[in-house]
Amino acid sequence: MEIISFRTPGLGDQTYLLTHEGQGVLVDPQRDIDRFLAAAAERDVQLRFVLETHLHNDYVSGGEQAALRTGAELVLPAAAAAAYPHTPAFHLEDIKGGRGLTLRPIHTPGHTPEHTSYLVLVDGEPVAVFSGGSLLVASAGRPDLLGRPRAHTLAKLQYGSLHRLAGLPRDVELLPTHGDGSFCTSSGAGRYTSAIGAEVDTNPLLAVADAEAFAQRLMAEPMPIPAFYQHMGPANTLGVPPMPTVTVAELTLDDVPDGAHVVDIRPRADLAEGHLPGAVGIELGTDFGSWAGWLLPYQEPIVLVAQHDQDVTEAVTQLAQIGVDSVRGVVYELGDAASMTFELLDLPAFTDCVRADDAQVLDVRMPSEQAAVSLDGAVRRFLPDLITEGIPAELDRTRPVLVACGSGRRAAIAATLLLREGYQPVVLTGAGVPDVVAAQSA
Repeated sequence: MEIISFRTPGLGDQTYLLTHEGQGVLVDPQRDIDRFLAAAAERDVQLRFVLETHLHNDYVSGGEQAALRTGAELVLPAAAAAAYPHTPAFHLEDIKGGRGLTLRPIHTPGHTPEHTSYLVLVDGEPVAVFSGGSLLVASAGRPDLLGRPRAHTLAKLQYGSLHRLAGLPRDVELLPTHGDGSFCTSSGAGRYTSAIGAEVDTNPLLAVADAEAFAQRLMAEPMPIPAFYQHMGPANTLGVPPMPTVTVAELTLDDVPDGAHVVDIRPRADLAEGHLPGAVGIELGTDFGSWAGWLLPYQEPIVLVAQHDQDVTEAVTQLAQIGVDSVRGVVYELGDAASMTFELLDLPAFTDCVRADDAQVLDVRMPSEQAAVSLDGAVRRFLPDLITEGIPAELDRTRPVLVACGSGRRAAIAATLLLREGYQPVVLTGAGVPDVVAAQSA
């Protein structure tokens, strides 16, 4: 038996391909399924099953389309009640794969009500468990994605689910879908895979005394929920069309459709030197799609701005992974129209600016980051809240706004949002926060 992991860093998720004597099992596939099917073909494996642990809240599933393409049997948790053909998985009702392979569904509610893990047995011996968003490495799947009113009940269910999985043999390999970088975790999940015994020994959530204390701990400091998450569950319940083409047309500025959102994916240095008025700058990286889905109205038309040597297909793929199929084209030549600029400063230069008596600092980091290391005197507004809540009223348009995050990536995005409203952003680029205002929180 072999288990191949496919990591999608920007979403913090993993898809798995299990192979056993020429048959394959695909677990929690994302929408861009060609990479998984190619791996199966390279190994001369016939896909036998496609498993989903839950109706995902952080990406569009490729499960239905993978099953249709290959003839594999699509298996979903019985309580998911998806609106397309599938085999329902019931708690402890074994699914026989042949050649000694058995898949045993284990109902593990908590992350979602229908959540189901799958224990893999070979010749009757348990060897691995696909735990989806239940038991994670040093963490657990968060219970609040279906709304705060249901979170307490789901958190208590998650407590039971974690302990149900913890009762498996210690040497069973733990293969979660969510991991480090995913907003589906209740905390940073660290490593991507583990073993049941290692989690029993080290996972702090398994040491919590009872379900109520566990629920209070999971809900004490909830992480933000990306705006696009609200569209993922319904899409995965009703069914998703095949992955669109990732090739887009090259446009001139005159070709940009009225009402399209211009997203500049160039590096922040180029963005600072000049970008189009009104554009949102999100430099291309592994989390480009997540930020675009969080900051832009869902499924409204998008036009990208890029350098000729950038991988535009990667940007389009990341958007498609969250169901955004609305990219109308890409612009490479801006000419004199790139009239919006801002200043980039390294840490020493930025710190000098902060020392000025009239300095105003905007901290766009996550609330948990702000709590861990406080920028004393800074105005706090998590980056997506600049869209939902607006620019903080205490910021003065007539003076520079010194924008900080942890690397410069989010600060550069914020700079383009500030420029649209007539502010004068100055961005701290590179790792670190200005020591002159940084204080370790108690």
